[in-house]
Amino acid sequence: MALDITGSLVALVTPMQENGEIDFPAFDRLVDWHVKAGTGAIVVVGTTGESATLTPEEHCGLVKHCVQTANGRIPVIAGAGSNSTTEAMMFTQSAKDYGADAALLVTPYYNKPPQEGLYQHFATIAEAVDLPQILYNVPGRTACDLHLDTVRRLAKLKNIVAIKDATGDLQRGIELVRELGEELTVYSGEDSLTLPLMLAGAKGTISVTANVAPEQMARMCAAALAGDEAVATAADEKLAGLHENLFLQANPIPVKWALQRMQLIGSHIRLPMVVLDTAYHEKVEQALRAAEITLPEAA
Repeated sequence: MALDITGSLVALVTPMQENGEIDFPAFDRLVDWHVKAGTGAIVVVGTTGESATLTPEEHCGLVKHCVQTANGRIPVIAGAGSNSTTEAMMFTQSAKDYGADAALLVTPYYNKPPQEGLYQHFATIAEAVDLPQILYNVPGRTACDLHLDTVRRLAKLKNIVAIKDATGDLQRGIELVRELGEELTVYSGEDSLTLPLMLAGAKGTISVTANVAPEQMARMCAAALAGDEAVATAADEKLAGLHENLFLQANPIPVKWALQRMQLIGSHIRLPMVVLDTAYHEKVEQALRAAEITLPEAA
């Protein structure tokens, strides 16, 4: 059964303090902002949330904290993927225990499992934990591609309800919508391809751009869902610079700098990531202004 969460879902950053600890007050302010802005759901501890450098205790604790902060005002989707099936199952069970609405499970990275291994990985978790689960295919980060035939098999399982397609291949996404759109909710995982994929039938996006432009992304997605191509296209044109320039360096480096420039979070990020190179500051700032985001005076 497809997941009934649509529109602009934000892949939320994890603000950090100078000492490297999670900045919970800043995190809470971001959640409140997204509730007011019309964001469709919070995706916590995903790639953009620096899941790779959080400890398991921090990971599960932040999911718990996010659910408490959201307090039923907005759905919470917990990043729960790992290249260890046992660990991914633990994260998924923890997400269920803490009240998350769904879990986002990336394909196992680094291991490079075959398709049968991918099937068994996701099937094992789906059968063990009774929580809606979203498949996440992002070969550029994982060195692992979830083939359509495998998705077809997984779509038959009760708890697998959606897929985030971040292959960067629009035709792949359209094929998912055409073949499996009745069984799975298809989300764009590439901000630059969100509009055409939604016009082809995808139900939403799990977005980096929404971190800095939540109202604009929510409006664009709402228009796309309504089939209003002209309004959606006009909105997306203003966001195009963000879709491109928030990836000038590896995510979430640029988006965390953008939020810091907006004075919404501090500049801190965990190694091995570092703050945005100064060579890119002007491009990101121009993209923010093009999206009609009012920026405070630079410090």
